[in-house]
Amino acid sequence: MAKLRAAVIGAGYLGRFHAQKYAALDGIDLVGVVDSDTERAATVAAEVGTTAFTDYHQILDRIDMASVVVPTCAHYSVTRDLLAAGCHVLVEKPFTQTAVEADDLIALAEQQGVALQVGHLERFNPAITALNGILKSPMFVESHRLTSFRSRGTDVDVVLDLMIHDIDIILSMVPAAVKRISAVGVPILSEEVDIANARIEFENGCVANVTASRVSQHAMRKIRVFQSDAYFSIDFQKRKIGVCRKGGAGMPIPGLPGIAIKEQEFEEGDSLMAEIGAFVEAVRTGSRPLVTGEDGKRALELALQISSQLGRPATF
Repeated sequence: MAKLRAAVIGAGYLGRFHAQKYAALDGIDLVGVVDSDTERAATVAAEVGTTAFTDYHQILDRIDMASVVVPTCAHYSVTRDLLAAGCHVLVEKPFTQTAVEADDLIALAEQQGVALQVGHLERFNPAITALNGILKSPMFVESHRLTSFRSRGTDVDVVLDLMIHDIDIILSMVPAAVKRISAVGVPILSEEVDIANARIEFENGCVANVTASRVSQHAMRKIRVFQSDAYFSIDFQKRKIGVCRKGGAGMPIPGLPGIAIKEQEFEEGDSLMAEIGAFVEAVRTGSRPLVTGEDGKRALELALQISSQLGRPATF
């Protein structure tokens, strides 16, 4: 089987990890790492045993696929150039800056017959994949994604930086259109909103309460999902899933007759390797990526609507 020729565009914090994963995969020839910062490109390229470039145009005719891990403001232009050259693309979240840009990239990928995947990493988290087949019809979802402050990611507000992860997960769980949104948020340590809460109401009656903060003293990544016959609690930090169910197997809960809880731990796993592996599989087989451009656009649109209620103009 011929090797797929790959590149990583952007050699920052996350781009370095992308390069490591491609370099470790069988059947992949990592042609190069690209970054406008010569020293940074050279450092990452040396780590993974490939060539450093400062301009991705230098290798457009030498690659089959690429990860785009540049600042959000450049996602559209870089991804468009790659798609136009017939390259399959995995672009980090948020997909683009506007829904119009997202539509253009989706149409171009379709026209070129190439895979376009958006990097919503949590879709590949073992805790989320463990819910496949048992999560039926959520009616209430509550999520908390809290972390300490870091300068990386502050070019966008906390909704587009952190909350968008949970927005994408929730949209993948709830098979209904959004009916109403209400949100609050404030800037603390940056010029953008650093802590925010959104209440999302869906046409089928489901409600999601989503909180994100990048100014918290203690990290937290939890999501709870309620449906008519069960309650699911996921703690990403402790790597635990709890399932409470009527008449289900597990430990009885005092004071709640007929209700049992079953807890299980899940291995930490390597979500980024799973994400890139799935991208490679989509390229090889021509199958539909798990997180499509349409998925990325839907999460982006909802995130922008929430941001607009926080005083940041929404662009559609």
